[in-house]
Order: sequence, then C-alpha cells, then structure tokens
Amino acid sequence: MSTAPTPLLVLDVVGLTPALLEHMPRLKELAGRGSRAALGTVLPAVTCSAQSTFLTGTLPAEHGIVGNGWYFRELGEVLLWRQHNGLVEGDRLWDAARRAYPGYTVANVCWWYAMGADTDYTVTPRPVYYADGRKEPDCYTRPPALHDELHALLGTFPLFQFWGPGAGLVSSKWIIDAARHLNRTRRPDLTLCYVPHLDYDLQRFGPKDPRSLRAAAELDAALAPLLEEADAEGRTVVVLSEYGITEVSRPVDLNRVLRRAGYLEVHTQDGMEYLDTMASRAFAVADHQLAHVYVRRPQDVAGVREVLEGVAGVGELLGDEGKKGYGLDHPRSGELVAVAEPDAWFTYYYWLDDARAPDFARLVEIHRKPGYDPAELFMDPLDPYVKVRAARALAAKKLGMRYRMDVVPLDGAPVRGSHGRLPGRPQDGPVLLCSRPGQVGGTLAATQVKSLLLRLAGLG
Repeated sequence: MSTAPTPLLVLDVVGLTPALLEHMPRLKELAGRGSRAALGTVLPAVTCSAQSTFLTGTLPAEHGIVGNGWYFRELGEVLLWRQHNGLVEGDRLWDAARRAYPGYTVANVCWWYAMGADTDYTVTPRPVYYADGRKEPDCYTRPPALHDELHALLGTFPLFQFWGPGAGLVSSKWIIDAARHLNRTRRPDLTLCYVPHLDYDLQRFGPKDPRSLRAAAELDAALAPLLEEADAEGRTVVVLSEYGITEVSRPVDLNRVLRRAGYLEVHTQDGMEYLDTMASRAFAVADHQLAHVYVRRPQDVAGVREVLEGVAGVGELLGDEGKKGYGLDHPRSGELVAVAEPDAWFTYYYWLDDARAPDFARLVEIHRKPGYDPAELFMDPLDPYVKVRAARALAAKKLGMRYRMDVVPLDGAPVRGSHGRLPGRPQDGPVLLCSRPGQVGGTLAATQVKSLLLRLAGLG
C-alpha cells in the first residue's frame, strides 16, 4: 500500500456509558457530528481482558487474558497487573496494520500490557522499588530517553493519583498531556491513550452520585485540548470504554466461605495469615464481579460448586460448558468461574480475624494481594487517626525515610460501584464514539474493534 494511512487517536475512557455521556458535552458533541454505537464487552468486563480483545479481535479463550490477573499454576502464585505483552496471545492490531503498511507507527500511552510490545513509543506506570522497601512514583518509557523528556515537561508520573485513596484527575491529565506531546513531536499513525478518571469516584460513590457526575464533567473538560489538537492534525478520533460501572451494596467473601468449608488453607508468619495456594484444595481469585475458582483435585469440583451455589450474592457458577459459552475456556481460567449478582462484588479476603490479616492488607499493594481490592480507594473510615497517620507517613516519605501508608480499610462495605458482569441494560454498558459520521451504528462487538480501527485507518 502506497497511500499513507489515516492517523488515529483511540481513547479508552474507562467506565464511559451512554448515561454518563449526557454529562460530558465535548464527547457528546463529537458523537453528534460523528457517529456512535453501543459496544459489547467480554466476560470478565475488566480492563486487561477487554483491552486485549480490542487489540486482537478475539475472546479471552484465545488471547488468554482471563482477567486482570489469575493463578499461575506453574508458579503457585496469584499475580495481578502483570505488564509483559508476551502474556497476550494472538495477532495485535499493529501487526495487522504493518502487514498492510510497513512502517506503521504506534504510541501506547498507558494501555495495559505495554512493556515488551512491539510499539514505537510506550509510556506506562512503573514505580521505583528501592532496596529498602520504598516505592516511589515513576513510569517506564520506550525509547528510554522519552522518560526524562516527559518528566521535564510534565513532572514525575503521579502514581499515587493513578490509584489509591488519592486517585483523581491529576493522573488522567498527565496521561492526556503525554499523548498530546507524542502526537505533536512524533506524529504516530496510531495513538492509544488510556484515561482512568471515571474508574475512581464511580467505584467509591456509585454511578449516580453527584460526585461521579462531576468527575465525568471534569474529565470531559480535561480531554478538550487533546481532542482539538487531534482535529487540527486530521486524526480520526475513536472513544471507547471497556465496561460500565453499576451500583453495588454487597461484598461477598468467597475465600472465607471456602476456608470455613475446609477447602482453603493458610500459613502463618509473625502472627499474620497468608493464603497457601499450593496447599489449598480450592480458593478464589476475586476480580470485581467475577472470580476464578481454582480447584486442585478434579474430585473436589462438585463439592466446591455445592458450597458456592449456596452463597448469597453468587449469581452464576460456570463450569466447562459455561466458560465455553462465554469465550472464557482458557487453561488460565479457574475450574469454576463465579459471577456476582448485579448488586454484589467479590472480595479477596481469606482471614477470619482482622488481627490475623497480613500487613499488606492495609496498604495499596496491588501486586501482593491475591485478588482485586477496591477498598484501596478509601482511607479507613473506622480509624479516627487515619489522616494523622497518613500525614506522618507522608512526612517520612518526603525525608527519604521508610514509611508505611497503612490506611486502607479491611472492609469492603464503603464500595458503591463495580463491574465485571455483562451489563443488564444498554445504558449501563460501554459505548464507542467516532469523529467521522456514518462509520458506526447499532451495536458493535468488542471483537470487531480491531477490524473497525484498521478500516478507519484505511488499512482494512
């Protein structure tokens, strides 16, 4: 192909739904002069699974990303939020684009599984883990020189505003400005930009809370410069979302149920209990409203199913046929997959006494917890001194001393929004917007996003 492809900007606006679009005038205007479609999602409707489907055009059964993490049986460890693109199986969007147009250039600004991907420009969160245990904000870039260039222009990547009790608009603005800089200075054919702001207050307060609606308006305003520059550059803009966040009120402790039933085991060190994945006959890796339940012995599957079927808040238990029906039948999946009822979500908690909880449970510690923990968005409301202790930890941090920001509650009750199930209503599901009229309409499957982007680029 000799004709240069049409440049694209693909914005992953996490949690965007038709209902929230009513509070985002800039994006609504883009859709009005362009086109829009309801967007199907995948099970589980979580970041890593959905993004991998968008970029490969396949379901988790084929690309292998069965959640934001899973139990690595060969290691005996639960690992969430890995970053190596080698975990994704299949033909990526940029591979297909380069077959049609050799030299096609791609910038990935914070879409997941960025490290090791064959993209030209990469920006992704990556803290500095010091030898004394400190964790400090930073990011990984490719090429390496881009790191200092972005930090000189924008400041250090705001990791503690990207996730945790302080998560907010600051991180999304940094990401948006990084995408603007790359578009201006490198002019990639495709820019992928992940914008997480709606993920925070919608989980904290629920999707209808005034604070969540205000977050939508704030993000819409923050996106305006990027959208204006993309229009001036002649870029086709695609805005999509991975899932919608719906109201929840019931945390469900699957691992505590399995422990009481004799399937889950722990080991104790320094008075703290740790999940013993290798000794347990069964345990759950909780991921929002979905949990992979790993059962070591085939003869135990029926018993585990019987135990979990009686748990309030479990809406569906998928075995082999159920997983196949949802495109989730991959070897990384659990022997059973639990899907929550609409108003429920799954915790990772496995201890029966808070005094025995591991120390990382009170921290923002996404890589050590054997499941997702939305309570990390909160400071413990039951601790009257939590802000004082946070201030002391922050002072120690500024002095370069070791510190522990142990402020996270051991109770999921404050969480008011979640996702992971397939949406029950279109207004609660994802949406796709395109700046060009007549390009999309009706409902688009998540597996069709890759081919749509190739077509919009003039390569498919």
